[in-house]
Amino acid sequence: MAQHKSAKKRVRSTKKRAERNKAALSKVKTLTKKVVDEKDPVKAQSLLVDAVSFLDKTASKGRMHKNTVARRKSSLTKHVNKLAAAK
Repeated sequence: MAQHKSAKKRVRSTKKRAERNKAALSKVKTLTKKVVDEKDPVKAQSLLVDAVSFLDKTASKGRMHKNTVARRKSSLTKHVNKLAAAK
């Protein structure tokens, strides 16, 4: 267990940061599933915009690596473009 004042503070701040990161990553998964499960290309496009925006925010805050975010955005965009081409 932490003994020094600074170590105790570090434990508290790490816990807060971990909770924020966990919430953000959970939201990323939820937004991704919404885009993938959507069958209507128009609605999927609007959901994609929301997902990409949030992914960019997570990358800028350091919650996810920028290359991971780029890969996920690319994958989602390909999926939405396939939907649009099919209809």
